Amino acid sequence: MEQLTDQFQSTVKSLLIRHQSILDILSKGQETSARVNRAVVKSVTSCGCHSVNAQKKPIPPDANLADLKELLNSQLEGFICDNCRDIIEAELGKQLFYIAALSNALDISLTDVLDHENKKLQTLTIFNLT
Repeated sequence: MEQLTDQFQSTVKSLLIRHQSILDILSKGQETSARVNRAVVKSVTSCGCHSVNAQKKPIPPDANLADLKELLNSQLEGFICDNCRDIIEAELGKQLFYIAALSNALDISLTDVLDHENKKLQTLTIFNLT
């Protein structure tokens, strides 16, 4: 994983030409995040390959934190079709590009970020609450 992350970050660094300003990177990051959100929404509203069944989930008064994993879910029903998957994957790829660009601009290693976050998650487990 480290090699792939480092290679991706290096590739982004070599290809980023127009949007090198931190302001451009931040605004493009927001734009790509919005495009990911829109692609997911369109998979529900235009394609209909899956749907959202959003409602308040009842939580028993005696439920503990570990029980929440079983009680709560994504509220998605169905499965995304191949076309929607391709679109969402492409938009996620663009979002990752600008995450790598931001990391490069700030001289932060994505490998280190992933490693630190993974260690934190493994230490805090379900008590991470993010």
